Amino acid sequence: MDAKTIEFENRLYIGGQFVSATGGATLPVINPSSEDVLTHIASASEADVDMAVRAAHAAFHGVWGATDGASRARLLHRLADLVERDADLIARLESIDNGKVFGMARFADVANLIATLRYFAGYADKLDGRSIPVPDMFGRPVLSYTIREPLGVIGAIGAYNAPTMYIGWKAAAALAAGNTVVLKPAEEAPLSTLHVARLFEEAGFPAGVFNVVAGAGPVAGMALARHPLVAKLSYTGSGLVGRILANEAAKTLKPLTLELGGKAAQIVLPSADLDEAIGTLAMGFLANQGQICAAGTRILVHRARVDEVVARLAAIAREQVIGDALDPQSTLGPVISQRAVDRILGYCHAGVSEGATQVTGGKRLDRPGYYLEPTIFVGDNTMKIAREEIFGPVACVIPFDDADEAVAIANDSEYGLSAGIFTRDIRDGHGVARRLQAGAVWINGFGLIDPSMPWGGVKSSGYGRENGTNALDDVTHEKVVTALL
Repeated sequence: MDAKTIEFENRLYIGGQFVSATGGATLPVINPSSEDVLTHIASASEADVDMAVRAAHAAFHGVWGATDGASRARLLHRLADLVERDADLIARLESIDNGKVFGMARFADVANLIATLRYFAGYADKLDGRSIPVPDMFGRPVLSYTIREPLGVIGAIGAYNAPTMYIGWKAAAALAAGNTVVLKPAEEAPLSTLHVARLFEEAGFPAGVFNVVAGAGPVAGMALARHPLVAKLSYTGSGLVGRILANEAAKTLKPLTLELGGKAAQIVLPSADLDEAIGTLAMGFLANQGQICAAGTRILVHRARVDEVVARLAAIAREQVIGDALDPQSTLGPVISQRAVDRILGYCHAGVSEGATQVTGGKRLDRPGYYLEPTIFVGDNTMKIAREEIFGPVACVIPFDDADEAVAIANDSEYGLSAGIFTRDIRDGHGVARRLQAGAVWINGFGLIDPSMPWGGVKSSGYGRENGTNALDDVTHEKVVTALL
């Protein structure tokens, strides 16, 4: 597989057509494996976003609003079929776009998109209301019932770490419920999203139902947040940007779903089976080069087992084959950009300066591409490397003496997205899980997701839920109809 042999769609998708940005603005897309410029994509202006939102608004009040649930389901299933057909191509686009190794892109992200489309297609004709028994009014019997209705135009903004997956997470439930969507993918990694837009067209979705406005966040993203015809906004990314978007959305009283990152703890209790756990512990901070909001970068280990865990994690880190994301031999690809390299190395330097013990890594590889050595520290929860989201292949092992201390350390974080627990004593596992402040907790596993399970966080990890039936609640409202009989 070679990045030079792949054709790219680099225009905006608005109202069922691929178009250049007004004024001809573009942004470069860089292959992080080589630092080569892959292409230049059209960069949406505020006017482009306005056109996309108006196209979505017209479709919502027109042809899509008149499309019944069974027909919406058939279209979503047809789209899933097309994604399945093009799965290898989409995964290749993902790999050259953001540096994710091909196997993960193909068998995790693309597979998740297919599953998410099919899951919500199954709900498209099942969004029913309720009959509510109420007392008579004015001496007359009353019939009161509810109707579940879509909100309208959903504005969606995805992050660069999993753009293919975010199509499903942000659009599938919305479309199944009868909403229309304007999606702004991350400017660093828009190519897989633009290809999937072609598949929406091929599947037969009416014009305007799904729109893609690639471009710079401060321009296109802010335009979505401010647009009065956008009924709801969904954002995955940094807490800083999430707070800015929340402030803008408040001006037009838009509801938001915000997934703003994390600093997940993986807790190794004394009874943990390390032969089973160690690979998962490593995957928790190495998968996608640590560029996962739920990455388990705080590894909390009972003091009696710290030396063994550190030695085994260090061995796994040193065994990683770091290389081009399309190379089938690579187990670890590049991070997204030079800016990411600088940020991650800055945290590595901070770890050393604050007194953490650096066990492995901490360097950039001396070759083209944004490649970093996986890095393991032993430290404590007061350090920057334990408190701030690094978004890179960097873990901090933190010793604890008992389960109460482990829970206290895990919860001593501004974030609350996810956590993992490793133990042979299932009672201990469930007991600790109940006490953790997190949106998702895995026992003897980590990073396990499915379209049927709600996803989201607490505290500074955001609010609202994607996936599961919760996602349908977030993109609909319940209208009450009451009649005197």
